[in-house]
Amino acid sequence: MNISGIIAEYNPFHSGHARQIAETRRRLGEDAAVVCAMSGNWVQRADCAIADKWTRAALALKGGADLVLELPTPWAISSAEGFARGAVEVLSAAGVVDTLSFGSESGSLEALRAAAACLDSPDYPAALRRALDQGLPFPAARQAAVRALIGPAADVLSAPNNNLAVEYLRALPGSMEAVAIPRAGAGHDQAPAEGFASASWLRDRLRAGNPDAAAPYLTEPWTWETADLGRCERAILARLRSMTLEQAEALPDSGDGLAARLLAAGKAAGSLEEVYALTKTRRYTHARVRRLVLWAFLGLTAADRPEHVPYLRVLGFNDRGRAVLREMWKYARLPILTKPAHVRTLSPAARRLFELEDRCTDLYGLCLSAVTPGGREWKTNPAILPVK
Repeated sequence: MNISGIIAEYNPFHSGHARQIAETRRRLGEDAAVVCAMSGNWVQRADCAIADKWTRAALALKGGADLVLELPTPWAISSAEGFARGAVEVLSAAGVVDTLSFGSESGSLEALRAAAACLDSPDYPAALRRALDQGLPFPAARQAAVRALIGPAADVLSAPNNNLAVEYLRALPGSMEAVAIPRAGAGHDQAPAEGFASASWLRDRLRAGNPDAAAPYLTEPWTWETADLGRCERAILARLRSMTLEQAEALPDSGDGLAARLLAAGKAAGSLEEVYALTKTRRYTHARVRRLVLWAFLGLTAADRPEHVPYLRVLGFNDRGRAVLREMWKYARLPILTKPAHVRTLSPAARRLFELEDRCTDLYGLCLSAVTPGGREWKTNPAILPVK
């Protein structure tokens, strides 16, 4: 059985995602199984997912996926490099995934591999330092450094999905092949085009209570309540105003004076957007600030992210995914959790991560208009669907 891996947030699952799964099967064989490493209830944009992870896993299964594994929160809300490293590790540790399929604006595996190799080259750090010394923000400095070393191939780093693709390739083990699927239709944060909409455009419509506008671009009618981080705004501001500098400095990626700047902004600001605006500089990107704020709200520190993912959490599967699971029981390099009771078999360090995930899910419940009770992690089993 050919088994392909896809890394995603499915926030929400839409027609572009279904197209990627279908195109992956067209290239690898219609009988190929698709295993997804999917972010849980918190996503890389430093936001709550629009629907909980079990709902999104079920939608992914309906849209063509066979097995959905969770990317734990400490990696799901990291920078592109940490996100990619954690997700590739999940798929690799499954022991059965032979190909990683990803979407990109470029679709050129050669250019993406060239950029990935450059970022890992011994000449890159010095080139990056020269670009940073010119006062460029980190993303622009990164691209300028790569362009100085390999020329126009560096232009792939100007697009968000290309950037993730490059990080996937950097993390990819030699035993796994890669397939780059060209992204179709609307670009990141853009209006619908060619029959496809971006996830951000869809989230805006769904959170505004306009599912009819989103309906043409979704694979299922939207009938779920949408989560919104705005419902936790005062709780987040309270957290920032009550933190000590020592606590802020324990947050990941909080060095170079950013922790103190964040706390000052938290005391001065009356909204999250104002916190971001007051903290952000050319040196501290908006994305980095948002992630730092979310880490603070969730009560996570740099020490809470282990060096490696310690288990494989199953969020959903269909009949073909069940067959993949049978293979994983033979070849996986990490414990497999198909129900909460399996947590009792984990090592103390792995169990601590699950308990951290439990806390993050309890906080996710505050993002809903009807606050959900805590403890869902210990009560919710994977979504199970038949193959269409």
